[in-house]
Amino acid sequence: MAYPNLQAFIKSLESAGELVRIKEYVSPHLQITEIADRMSKNNGKALLFENNGTEFPLLINAMGSEKRMCMAIGVQTLDDTAQQIEKLMAGLMSPRDSFISKLSLLPTLAEVAAFMPGHKKGKGACQEVEMEKPDLSKLPVLTCWPHDGGPFITLPVVHTRHPETGVRNIGMYRMQVFSPDTTGMHWHLHKNSAAHFREYKRLGLRMPVAVALGGDPVYTYCATAPLPENIDEYLLAGFLRKKKVELVKCLTSEIEVPADADFIIEGYVDPAEDLILEGPFGDHTGFYSLADYYPKFHVTCITHRKDAVYPTTIVGIPPQEDKWLGKATERIFLPLIKLSMLPEILDMVMPDEGVFHNIVLVKIRKTYPGQAQKVMNSLWGAGQMMFNKILIVTDADIDLNDSKAVAELICAKVHPVDDIIFNRGPVDVLDHSSSRFALGSKLGIDVTAKLPGETDFGNPHEFNFDSSHLMLKELSCNFSLTENQLPVLIIGIDKLQVNQRALHQQLFEAGALQGINWVVYVDPEAAGILIPDIVWLVANNIDPIRDCCYARDKNGLDVMPMAVDGTGKSLAADGFKRQWPNVLAMDNRTIEEVDANWAKLGLGAFIPSPSLRYKILIKNEGAVAKG
Repeated sequence: MAYPNLQAFIKSLESAGELVRIKEYVSPHLQITEIADRMSKNNGKALLFENNGTEFPLLINAMGSEKRMCMAIGVQTLDDTAQQIEKLMAGLMSPRDSFISKLSLLPTLAEVAAFMPGHKKGKGACQEVEMEKPDLSKLPVLTCWPHDGGPFITLPVVHTRHPETGVRNIGMYRMQVFSPDTTGMHWHLHKNSAAHFREYKRLGLRMPVAVALGGDPVYTYCATAPLPENIDEYLLAGFLRKKKVELVKCLTSEIEVPADADFIIEGYVDPAEDLILEGPFGDHTGFYSLADYYPKFHVTCITHRKDAVYPTTIVGIPPQEDKWLGKATERIFLPLIKLSMLPEILDMVMPDEGVFHNIVLVKIRKTYPGQAQKVMNSLWGAGQMMFNKILIVTDADIDLNDSKAVAELICAKVHPVDDIIFNRGPVDVLDHSSSRFALGSKLGIDVTAKLPGETDFGNPHEFNFDSSHLMLKELSCNFSLTENQLPVLIIGIDKLQVNQRALHQQLFEAGALQGINWVVYVDPEAAGILIPDIVWLVANNIDPIRDCCYARDKNGLDVMPMAVDGTGKSLAADGFKRQWPNVLAMDNRTIEEVDANWAKLGLGAFIPSPSLRYKILIKNEGAVAKG
């Protein structure tokens, strides 16, 4: 379904009972984040803040549920789009032996051609109003978290073109607002726009950039989609909306943008100019991404619709609205992975706790020895899957969305010494745990049944753990998993006082870990938090090769249980030389302001701040966790 503009999508959300209009004044400085965080973590509705101190209403959490994500891309279920792509790809890739069979492909090619973006002459609705002087302060740009470096535009659809080939790239890169006409441009090392920037720098040319906000919500999704290089994102948008995207030329450059967008921010990046310090920013990992140097974007022109709405989002400790953007990618791109490289894959899930890249579950139809390892290596070499840190491969007879069943299967089938695969490679630049920037290690867990030719070590041992052991009583332990017959023990330790590896060996030799397959070490304050939060925390905090180890028997051989060091790292305790970020949580003043105002907002029953449960994890004031 194609929405003619963002206003049509808002009307559709309201008709479906999926939108709340908030007429009470709410500040874009922290308060909107606090409200959106409460709503997104409690299956709340889309929010339209009509009184935010600017002339433009602000829309947030618009795609923050499965239903609203499906509405945004015009399907009943997210798997519907996957099936459409699978059917299209199968038609294009099937053998064509005869002339007649080749002719039968023409309707499919015509359908694909109909999705190619169109070009509209003259101005579009996005250019109905041109600001006399470009001024970003007239937009309700959010300051999201207390220690952010400033306000950030968080849903920008950023348009760049290769200086020689003219190939367009559409991406989503946060933009910190420094002044009315300058922002940062946070494109990462591995992104296509960063590659374009390097080409402009090589040629000594100034780089035109255009940013669209709003319009059909499918544009926002497509800017996040991990498409292969040189595949136009507006082709995907046309396919999803079943109607081509109409583009118009910018007023100050040759870049084309969607005619129905709400705002267009035109400008340039000068590669000859010094980079600017950008950040910190409360990121989707649930931690601050710390300040670093990025290109400066100069705004030359801002245009907008007469009835423009400013779309935005927040990210942070999951779940947030971006969960559903990631879920759409998970479902839409599964058939492409299956058809292009791994036909044995039956399903793939990125659980919330893994913040997209930290944990991925894959189900396969296994037919030969070593196939799980082959799938791991293939995925770690495929596009943005190269950023994955923990990859778990299962057989066909498991529901990957049933986290309890997956955990039980791992505990029952995985030998912690022999079914674990380590690898090295690129990691996401937001990964704070790797000892080196953007380069770290990966952990593969083979949960598949063993076939002839593979060594079957069987169930490691029967579960006969005794939590009354004297040595464990002296430690801060979480027995919630062992009490549910899962052989995983969580121990809180202060690494400035205790050497984690020496403690693990000592506990093993004393027999305190009998019946345990895995011991997860966390900071003392984290030992008592909820298990899903521990999974999120540990997956963020480990560099697997560095932080996973075993006890050793009297012959010096690795033996179970595996130790996983999920603590925060520091120079004093670990020799860790990079800065370690703080966990995200809202400040007390903002929480109290929202509490006091809640009854006036029309949001239903009171929801307490999610930040209250995470404050225990904060090391100190500021974005950097010192110590």
